[in-house]
Amino acid sequence: MGDFTIHTLGCGSAKPSLRHLPACTVLEHRGSLYMIDCGEGAQLSFMKQRLSFAKLRHIFITHLHGDHVLGLPGLVSTMALTGNGGELNIYTFPEGIAKLKGMIDYFSHDTPFRINYHAIKPEEAKVLDTKSLTVRTIPLDHRLPTVGYVFEEKPKPRHINPEMTKFHEVPVAWMKRIKEGEDFVKPDGTIIANRLLTTDPSPSLSYAHISDTGYMPGLAEKIGPVDLLFHETTYLDDREADAIARGHSTARQAATVARDAGAKCLLTGHYSSRYTDDSLFLKEAQEVFPNVILNNEGLRIDLDCPPR
Repeated sequence: MGDFTIHTLGCGSAKPSLRHLPACTVLEHRGSLYMIDCGEGAQLSFMKQRLSFAKLRHIFITHLHGDHVLGLPGLVSTMALTGNGGELNIYTFPEGIAKLKGMIDYFSHDTPFRINYHAIKPEEAKVLDTKSLTVRTIPLDHRLPTVGYVFEEKPKPRHINPEMTKFHEVPVAWMKRIKEGEDFVKPDGTIIANRLLTTDPSPSLSYAHISDTGYMPGLAEKIGPVDLLFHETTYLDDREADAIARGHSTARQAATVARDAGAKCLLTGHYSSRYTDDSLFLKEAQEVFPNVILNNEGLRIDLDCPPR
C-alpha cells in the first residue's frame, strides 16, 4: 500500500439502498487516517476494510444531512471501547458541534481520548496543517451550508544519491540537510552542490472531495489540478431537473468540473437509489472526461500508483 490511499466506505445517497451505504470516505496518509463524512454503517465498513481505529484522529464533516453524520455517534462509541487514548478531532459547522456533541457525550461520556471540535464555515480556508499535509475547505452549493475538502501534500524531500554521497564522504549527520536541499560543505571548505548529491523528490499528491453540491462552473478554479477528484454524481442527465431542485450534480456535470480543474482522474459516487446500473454513471462521465473510476464500497485507490 502507498503513502496516500483513498478507501471508500460508503458511496450511496440519502435514501437507503441494498446496493450502497451512506457517504463515508477514509484517506490514509503516511500511517494516519482522515475520515470524510460518517454515514450509517461507517464503523462496520471501517472494520471490514481492516482499518485501525487507533490511527483515526481526524473526521471532516461536509454538511449536516443525516446520511453524512448519523454514523458518527456509533463510531465514536466503538472507538471508546477499544481503549485507545490520544485525541479525536471533529471538523463541522457550529450548529453541528452543538448537536453532535450532545449525542456523543450522552452515548460515550467517558471516552479514553479527548474530543476536539473545530468550527468550520462555508468559505475557502485552511483547516488543518501538519508536517506533511494541508487540508482546506471550499464552499459548495447545497440546501444548507456545505464544504468540500482538498488534501494537499507538502513538498517532499529530495532523494539521496548514495553513490555520490559516498564518493564525497558526506557524513550521516548531514543527510537530513542534504534531503532538504542544502549544499554540502567539506571540512576543507569545498562546496558540493546539492544537485550532485540528490535527485528530484517524488511529486506531491493531492485529493479533492466534493460532496453534495449543485453544478458550480467556478468550482474548478477553486479546486485546481489534483491527482484525484471525488465529485458527487447523484443523478444522470435524465434527472437534471431533480439535481437542480435538490442541490446535486449529474455525472456529466461532475466530469465537466474534473476536466476544467485539470484533475488527473475523477471518482464517481453519492449515487441516487433510483438507479440500479452504476455503469451508466461511468458512461455519461466519460463522454466529457475519459479518466473516470466507478466508485463502490471497498474500493481502494493508491494515489502513488493511480489506475491508468
